[in-house]
Amino acid sequence: MTTRTRMNVYFDPELLKQIEMLALRRQVSKSAIVDAAVASFLSGDAGDRLEAAMSRRLDRLGRQIDTLDEDLAVLGETVALFIHFWLASTPPLPDSAQASARAKGVERFEGFMQMLGRRLATGDRFLKELSRDIDSSGDVPLPEQWEKDGDRS
Repeated sequence: MTTRTRMNVYFDPELLKQIEMLALRRQVSKSAIVDAAVASFLSGDAGDRLEAAMSRRLDRLGRQIDTLDEDLAVLGETVALFIHFWLASTPPLPDSAQASARAKGVERFEGFMQMLGRRLATGDRFLKELSRDIDSSGDVPLPEQWEKDGDRS
């Protein structure tokens, strides 16, 4: 059995409360918690643990950046494809219809911005919906098949 030596130390009241709460949660003595904390402080391996923790965080951030990069690529392709098909399928308007088309465009854009604001506020995301739709439908026609099949669904 190990002999122990008594030592009187002073703690900040807030720190002492945290030690007491941890002792209650873990069902160990306050002395055991302070003993473990001092041993950890003196062991010198705190730097290694900190480095390992930082490494894990950096790995997680790297994976998140990869996911964001993939999402950004999907969004870029989506916008480019939409613009391509919209420009290819929209006939030019006669000069007499330009003013009314411009007014209708402003109205539609305002509606679009309101819808975008609502979706961002509720947390709905296009990529999440897209992945759910693709998972549930199974077979989605490719853009090359749209023109051949006449199907734009």
